[in-house]
Amino acid sequence: MRRSGADDMRILPHVALATRVLKRVIIGSPMRSENAGHALLGKRLALPIFASDALSSVAYATQEILLVLTVGGTAFLYLAPWIAVAVVVLMAAVVMSYRQLVKAYPTGGGDYEVATKNIGPAAGVVVASALLVDYVMTVAVSVSSGVDNIISAAPSLHHARVEMALIFVVLLAAVNLRGLKEAGLAFAAPTYLFATGVFLMIGTGLFRTFFSSRPVAESAHYSVITQHGYSQLGFLALLFFTLRAFSSGCTALTGVEAIANGVPAFKPPKARNAQLTLVAMGAIAVSMFVGITALALISKVHITDPTTTSCELKEAGKVLANCQHDPQRTVIAQVAGAVFGGPHSVGFFYIQATTALILVLAANTAFNGFPLLGAILARDKNLPGQLNNRGDRLAYSNGIVALAIVAMALIAIYKADVSRLIQLYIIGVFTSFTLGQTGMVRHWNRLLRGETTTAESRQMRRSRLINGFGASLSGVVLVIVIITKFTKGAYLVLIAMPILYLIMRAIHKHYSRVSRELESDDTSLSLPARNHVVVLVSKVHKPTLRALAYARATRPDTLTALTVNIDPNDTQSLMEQWAQHDLPVPLTVIESPYREITRPIIDYVRQLRIDRPRDVVSVFIPEYVVGHWWEQLLHNQSALRLKGRLLFQPGVMVTSVPWLLDSSQAAAERPLRPDGPAAPAPLPVEEAPARG
Repeated sequence: MRRSGADDMRILPHVALATRVLKRVIIGSPMRSENAGHALLGKRLALPIFASDALSSVAYATQEILLVLTVGGTAFLYLAPWIAVAVVVLMAAVVMSYRQLVKAYPTGGGDYEVATKNIGPAAGVVVASALLVDYVMTVAVSVSSGVDNIISAAPSLHHARVEMALIFVVLLAAVNLRGLKEAGLAFAAPTYLFATGVFLMIGTGLFRTFFSSRPVAESAHYSVITQHGYSQLGFLALLFFTLRAFSSGCTALTGVEAIANGVPAFKPPKARNAQLTLVAMGAIAVSMFVGITALALISKVHITDPTTTSCELKEAGKVLANCQHDPQRTVIAQVAGAVFGGPHSVGFFYIQATTALILVLAANTAFNGFPLLGAILARDKNLPGQLNNRGDRLAYSNGIVALAIVAMALIAIYKADVSRLIQLYIIGVFTSFTLGQTGMVRHWNRLLRGETTTAESRQMRRSRLINGFGASLSGVVLVIVIITKFTKGAYLVLIAMPILYLIMRAIHKHYSRVSRELESDDTSLSLPARNHVVVLVSKVHKPTLRALAYARATRPDTLTALTVNIDPNDTQSLMEQWAQHDLPVPLTVIESPYREITRPIIDYVRQLRIDRPRDVVSVFIPEYVVGHWWEQLLHNQSALRLKGRLLFQPGVMVTSVPWLLDSSQAAAERPLRPDGPAAPAPLPVEEAPARG
C-alpha cells in the first residue's frame, strides 16, 4: 500500500524528534556560553585528561625497544638499560623545558605560539602541521595498542581488532562531544587505576626479585632466531642499531606537549597548575617506564616482530610454539603474568584491563589537544573558521569530528597494526619539540636585552639554558628518528607535513586576500544611480504574482517582467494570460534559439550593466518550497543554476521570493525547540524562471 503525502507530513515531526532525542542522549543538553568557565579543570582532573597519553605510552615504549634489539637476537638486550637511561634523561629535559614554556606562554598555543612569535609565522605553521599529524597518530596508535592488550587477554578477538578499534574511536568522539568536564570525569578513574596497578606490579616484582623467587616471563625460554647479518656488527652498524632502538623508545615522550597546549583549560592560577601537573606527569611516567623495563629484563621477556625476526620455544629439541604463527602477548602482559603468577591470575587480568582501558582513553589527549589547536589555527586564519566554533556543549565539535574521521581512516588502512603505525608517530612530536624550544631560546634572548634587574636576568639565563639544552637534545633525536625510521614508513609523515603546511599557507593567503578586498576606508554609504528590477516569469501563477508585488513594493526606477522564448506556443499562451490579467508590468520576451534558459538571461542582465554601469540590477526569482525530499526530484533546478551564475555578475542583486506549498506548512509552523534552535527546514526547490 502506498503511503500518502499526509502520512509523510505526520511522520516527519516524529523523525525530527527522534533525531533530537538521540543527539541529546549522546551529547547532552546545550550549555549557555556564560557557563564556559564551569568546564575548567583542577589538577586532579587535568592530570588524567592531558597526561593519559604520556602515562599510557610506557605500556609500549619498553616493548618498542625490545622489538628492535631482538632483531639481532637476545645478545643485544644488554643495551636496553642504557637506552632506557637515555630516554629518561630526554624525558627530564623535555619536561623541564616545557615548564619554562608554560610559564612564558600560558595562553595555550604551546609550541605553535612560541614558534610563531619568536621564529616567524612559517615556523609556526610547520609546528602546527607536525602537531596535527601527531594528534591523529596518537589516536590511531593508542587505540590500536589498547586493542592489542585486550587481545592479549582474549586471543579469540584477534580477527575483530579493526572493528574494535573503530568502535572505540567513535565512543571517544561521542564522550568528548559532551564537553571537557564530562570527559575528565569519565577518564580520571581508569588513569589512576592503571598507575596504581603498574606501581603495585613493579613493587611486587622487585620484592620477589630481591627477597623471593625471581619472576620468569612466559617467553623467557624462547630462542630468538637472529636475522641474517646481525650476528657480527661493526662499530657504525652497532651504533645505528642502538640509535634505532633509542628512537623507538622515545615513544615514551609522546603526549608531553599536551599540557602546554591545554593551559587555558586549567583553573586559575592556570600556569602554576599546569606546571605542577606537568612535573607530576613526568615523575609518574619515568617511574613506570623504568620499572616496567627493569622487570622485563629481570623476567627475561623475549618478544619479536614476526615481520622481521622469528622465535621458537623449544624443549628437548622439539618446537612447541612459533612467534610467526602464535601471536605473542605484549611486554606489559608478560611482565604482569610473570609477577602475579600466570596469565590466569587476578593481577594479570587487572593489569590488562586497566592497560587496555588507559591506552584507549589516552587518545582523549588528542581529542582535547587537536580541537584546541585547530581553534587557535582557525583564529589565526590558517584553518577554516568552522574549527573555531563551539558546539552545544561548548566543545570544539568540528575539530573532534574531523580528528575521529582521519584517525579511523588510518586505523582501517593499517589494520590497527601498532608495529606499522608506530613508525609514523614521533617525527611530529620531536619537530614541535625542537622548534618550540628554539623559539623559547629566542624569547629569553629578547627579554634579556631589555632586562636590568640582576635577579630576573639570572632567572632568565637559567630558563634559556634549560630550553637550549632541550632544543639541542630534541634536534638530535629528531635527526636520529628521521634517519632510523625513514624506510620503515616515516617518509609518509615527511610527505604529509609539507602538504599540511602548504594547505594552511594557502588558507591563510585566501583569508588575507578576502580581508583586504573587504576593507574600506570610506564609511559613507554611496547610493547607486538607479535600481533596475527584473522579475523572471515562467507562467502566470501565485509565485509570479507575489514576486511582482514584492518587486513593485521596492519602488524601483524600472521594472521588467522577463521570460525566455523556448516554445513559441507556450510563449504565446503566456502573453495572452498576461494581457487577460491586465498586469501593470510590461512583459519582455527574449529569444533562445538553442532552448537555453540561463545564458539568454545572463546576457540580458549583463547588457543592462554595460548600458548603465553606475546602476544596479536586482533580479527577483519566484520559487516555491516543498516539504518532502523526494519532491525535489520531480522539479527541475534551472533557477538554482541561474542564481549561481547571477551571483558572479558584478552589480547584480539576486532575491528569491518563496511560496510555501501545503506539504511545507508543517515545517514552517513547527515551533522552536526550548533547548536550542529549530531543526533545519526542508531544502527549497526553485521553480524554473522560464518555460522549458
